[in-house]
Amino acid sequence: MAATISTNGAARGGRGARERILRAAGELFYARGIHATGVAALIEAAHVSPRTFYVHFPTKNALVEEYLRRFESEKPIPAEAELEGEDLPPARRLLAIFVPVEGDALTLIRGCPFHNAVIEGAGELPEVARLAQRHKQAFRDRLVATAVEAGAADPDALGRQLAVLFEGANALAASCNDAQAFTDARQAAQTLLDIALAASPPGG
Repeated sequence: MAATISTNGAARGGRGARERILRAAGELFYARGIHATGVAALIEAAHVSPRTFYVHFPTKNALVEEYLRRFESEKPIPAEAELEGEDLPPARRLLAIFVPVEGDALTLIRGCPFHNAVIEGAGELPEVARLAQRHKQAFRDRLVATAVEAGAADPDALGRQLAVLFEGANALAASCNDAQAFTDARQAAQTLLDIALAASPPGG
C-alpha cells in the first residue's frame, strides 16, 4: 500500500513508519513521561496514521517495551557507555559514569529511563519491570568486570557499591533537577576506588 501524505508533507506510512514511531517514543517518553504521553501525541510526532501505529505496535505497552530495549541494543545510555571506552584505563572508566549530561540551566534532568519506566508502571507493567531488572543487573555485572580490570581488592563489592552511588545520583538529580548529585557521587566513588585499589595486594 502506498504511503499517505499528511498536510505538512510528511509520510504517514511506508517503510520508515516504525522507526519514526520509535524515534517519537524516545523523545516524548523520556522528556514528558510515559503516562503523560498519549498515543495521539505519538501518532502526531511520528507522522503516521492510527492504523499504521497499531500495525507496528498493537498496544502502547508494546511500544514502551521496545523503547527500553533500544537502550540495550541501539542507543546505549551515555553514562553507562563510558564503561566501554577503550581510550581510558579501567579505574578512570569507573569514575567516568558519574559525569552529568551537559545542558543549560533550563534543561530538565530526567534520570534513568528504566528507573522512570518502573516507577510509572507502579507494578502494573511486569515486562517493563523485567527489562529494567535485566538491564540493571547487566550494568552491575559490567561494573564488577571493570573493577576486576582495575585490580580492586574486592571487585564484586566495589561494583555493587558504585551501582548504588550511580543509581542514587540519577534519582536525586532527577528529583531535584540538580546535577550536583553527580559531582558528590563521583567524589564518593573516588574514595571507594582508592580504598579498593590500596587494599589490593601488589601485582594483584
